[in-house]
Amino acid sequence: MNKNTKQSILRNDGFQTIIASLLCIVIGLLVGYVVLLVINPGGAAGAIAAILKNYLYYPSQAAVMKYLGTTLVKASALLMCSLSVLFAYKVGLFNIGAAGQYVVGAGACLYFGLKLNMPWIVCLLAAVVLAAAVGGVSGALKAYFNVNEVISCIMLNWISLYIVNMVLTGVKEQSTPYTRPLSSVNKSALVPTLGLDKMFSNNEFVTLGVPLAVVMAIVIWVLLEKTKFGYELKATGMNKQAAKYCGMHEKTNIILTMMIAGGLAGFGAGIFYLSGIEQWMVQQTSVPAMGFNGIAAAFLGGLNPIGTIFSSYFIQHITSGGTYVDKTMYCTQISDLISAFIIYLCGFVLFFKLWLNRYLDKKDEKRLARTQEGGEA
Repeated sequence: MNKNTKQSILRNDGFQTIIASLLCIVIGLLVGYVVLLVINPGGAAGAIAAILKNYLYYPSQAAVMKYLGTTLVKASALLMCSLSVLFAYKVGLFNIGAAGQYVVGAGACLYFGLKLNMPWIVCLLAAVVLAAAVGGVSGALKAYFNVNEVISCIMLNWISLYIVNMVLTGVKEQSTPYTRPLSSVNKSALVPTLGLDKMFSNNEFVTLGVPLAVVMAIVIWVLLEKTKFGYELKATGMNKQAAKYCGMHEKTNIILTMMIAGGLAGFGAGIFYLSGIEQWMVQQTSVPAMGFNGIAAAFLGGLNPIGTIFSSYFIQHITSGGTYVDKTMYCTQISDLISAFIIYLCGFVLFFKLWLNRYLDKKDEKRLARTQEGGEA
């Protein structure tokens, strides 16, 4: 490989993003390891190994495949939340409301499945539509009243949580604070597995939702990068006044962006809860972390829909791996702490890319100067 080829690879934006993300992961893991050493030096190596192994912790191949399937189900929901954040960010909006939209999606699909006995496709559509409507509220406030979307989204997160808790109280079990399981109330509301469960040691929670999430990531990439509609949305995000001058409907684009972002988060909740893997606890007082973790996955993936597929899996992998640490030495949230370090470091991805480009520019200048000196001689 000649120098020119190396230079072109190093200057490639995608390559720089991958290198920067890998550096964030490595440094985040090292910082996490130091924290483990401070807490209890004796078990630090075993704890970091357990977090990284996750389902590989089990000696049985059947158990490994089963828990790999569970990780994939959770990662698919996380992927949709990261796409929600990413889509809005590409259009110049920060959708911190993905968590609340995810909550509305969960409430909608469970209510339609448990109360109205609807089939899974109707439940999933209800999750997407109602979550999109919530996203649209933030979009309309931004478009017509210039209300910062971060403020409106945060407020809607809590409004959504308590409304969903109230609505789902009518479909909860008598003896527990959890909603009734779909498997015993309405099996038609469960997303079909189409044989995927057999690939993961008969893990019934691995459904069509897992490949659908990956397909959606590809669809979002095509929409943003290869269509006129995606170009108009990004142009609106860059400068809505210029977009308006060019004849684009900037207000409509802002509302549509937040609606699509909300729908993506709702889709993630739908494929997660309609798999039957979890029930909703109607007494919870905190918004599920899935929506907020989507922010981490989006930035770790370099704000690229394809990159978020891998970053979402990684974030979920180490989060699930935290359950295997020695509970007598550490708490399971240690994996969340490591994720937080990685998220924090993701903020330096841009600085790393700027530094690398400046370094390459200086090398080019020196090489050009040497060439000129050789020519004069």
